[in-house]
Amino acid sequence: MAEPIELTGPAVPARLDVFLAGQLPTLTRSAAQGLIESGAVLLGGRPARKNAKVGPGDTVTAVIPDLREPDILPEDIPLAVVYEDDCLLVVDKPKGMVVHPAPGHYTGTLVNALMFRCGDALSGINGVRRPGILHRIDKDTSGLLVVAKTDEAHQALAERIANHDFHRVYRAVLVGHLKTTEGTVSVPIGRSPRDRKKQAVNGLNAREAVTHYQITEEYPGFSLARFTLETGRTHQIRVHAAYLGHPVAGDAVYGDPKHTYGLDGQCLHAAELGFIHPKTGEYMQFESPLPDYFTAFLKRIRA
Repeated sequence: MAEPIELTGPAVPARLDVFLAGQLPTLTRSAAQGLIESGAVLLGGRPARKNAKVGPGDTVTAVIPDLREPDILPEDIPLAVVYEDDCLLVVDKPKGMVVHPAPGHYTGTLVNALMFRCGDALSGINGVRRPGILHRIDKDTSGLLVVAKTDEAHQALAERIANHDFHRVYRAVLVGHLKTTEGTVSVPIGRSPRDRKKQAVNGLNAREAVTHYQITEEYPGFSLARFTLETGRTHQIRVHAAYLGHPVAGDAVYGDPKHTYGLDGQCLHAAELGFIHPKTGEYMQFESPLPDYFTAFLKRIRA
């Protein structure tokens, strides 16, 4: 039986299901509604109503049932591996592939493919859902990422990432033309207070986020940009591009969902990855050419 979780109501009154989903990251709003309906949520010591509101001074007690994680199974999915040794491998992820299993995506992920290819030869630091995963890129972002095979390699590489000692360059098509052809965005990023699935500038628990950009070419209504990451926050480039007023083309989350320009997701590619090898001490750098979906879009907007 799970232990009850006790929460104090927010300063600004809110719906109970919205409050619970905001306070407990693993809980969706629909799941919160189900808990309330089942009687697993108490408001002021009494079972809460479905449409209850919670405010300052209110005490909310919730019992979140222990969920059994589904088995994460190896799957024979082709991978574009650009480098591999006994410590790590570098993968060129295609657009549309989820990196690690999550609700709604327990199959077809990069992790499923890695488990088939590597068996038990993956770092276990992040647990069964994320073996070997040091950093991730979004489902609809293509390009390079490094995977650790040993715990020692994982710890060494994770420390370099934390110390900003990692070379990561992305290419993106932005909507519109920027006033300056290069610059730096240094604005903290945290979870959006209005949508728990999104990130926002100066959002909840915001952390330092630094992105350097350079416009390399302009097209009618669009710009081709080169982004260099100094930090690696969730959706960092997409959030900072939208903050500049020029979202990544095709980004229905941080751009205009009504105008995706025929793209299936954001036009964003992890093009360069560089780091010091955790075992040899040698600096290694890899490059990934722009994929077909990206070059096809460039060809279309050139016309």
